[in-house]
Amino acid sequence: MANRYERDVLATSEQPRKRQAAQVAADIGLVIECPHTGWCGAIVGLQKGPAGWAVDLEDRHGRRKMFLLSDPFLLDGEPVALVRPISTSGASQQLTASGSLAVPGRRARVAQASRIWVEGKQDAELVERIWGADLRIEGIVVEELGGADDLLSAVRGFQPDPDQRIGVLLDHLVPDSKEQRIADTVLTEFPEDVLILGHPYIDVWQAVRPATVGIEFWPTIPKGTPWKEGVCSNLGWGSDTGAAWRAILAKVRTYADIESAMLGRVEELIDFVTS
Repeated sequence: MANRYERDVLATSEQPRKRQAAQVAADIGLVIECPHTGWCGAIVGLQKGPAGWAVDLEDRHGRRKMFLLSDPFLLDGEPVALVRPISTSGASQQLTASGSLAVPGRRARVAQASRIWVEGKQDAELVERIWGADLRIEGIVVEELGGADDLLSAVRGFQPDPDQRIGVLLDHLVPDSKEQRIADTVLTEFPEDVLILGHPYIDVWQAVRPATVGIEFWPTIPKGTPWKEGVCSNLGWGSDTGAAWRAILAKVRTYADIESAMLGRVEELIDFVTS
């Protein structure tokens, strides 16, 4: 019988040493892989947010996903620790607010037939703030619905087809909500060329990270009280909700200022109408 204790298991000199990951600069274009999710892509963005520095990875299909710079990564199958490039100013100048590579001197395309619809003016302003440069290059127009109640008739009037798709972003799209019932009705009639996505927030204000506007969290407003007015009263912002929104929007600089639930949905809609 083999001696299971032939090697001294307590001998520290024989303990295997943990291999330290090599440090690699997070340069634009570097192709890396996240070992936890299997996501592999090129670095197309580097931005600082409330949780620290983050990188955007774009895969071969053009899909993007955001990771913290401190997350573990693989480079050619070997573990690496990403660090900021010696100078990030050059990288920042090459990026749009959404984290995409900027294209200096590129003219906006003529508007395409496909559209992205949002519920109201403030939704449209936030989308423009983050994705405006990308949408102009793609030739995609964002239009306001003025609410979701008449969505079905609007889609019928548009008559979507494979060459003119509609991507719809709805507020508070959660199970058993009015918005979910509206979405289900539309998609039953138009299952192919319409994509309806939504964020879970009561209002688009909540899609802005609280830290961005200098608060710890968005307050809970009792039912029966208009949400925006209740927020302004709770936070001492006065009674002018329009002025409050302009102040909020002025503090939004990049995608790092937006909640991931909003980011992911808009990116999916852009992919849908441009594919």
